[in-house]
Amino acid sequence: MAICPKCGLPEDLCVCDVLEKEAMESIHVYKTRKRYKKLVTIIEGIDKSKLQDTAKQLKHMLACGGSAKEGVIVLQGDQTKKIKKALIKIGFSGDAITVDNFMHRR
Repeated sequence: MAICPKCGLPEDLCVCDVLEKEAMESIHVYKTRKRYKKLVTIIEGIDKSKLQDTAKQLKHMLACGGSAKEGVIVLQGDQTKKIKKALIKIGFSGDAITVDNFMHRR
């Protein structure tokens, strides 16, 4: 039986990932326009160590393209209606997620 190096509990009882996701300050989601007036959804506030994995899961769940770099996840299209459910399903706290449905200008 393997033991988690962070908490010292057996890995099947380990809750380190859940605690890390809950300890984050807040996740901010909004939409904006990028090149050629295409809509994109921006997700900020996810820990950089989990950024790539979270982006991959979101792209799969929402059936869209996107990327993760410089501390943000950029998803193609307007995903603001579905994103909160997807983030909660991944394991983030619903109270920490703020979704702006209005357009941000860059």
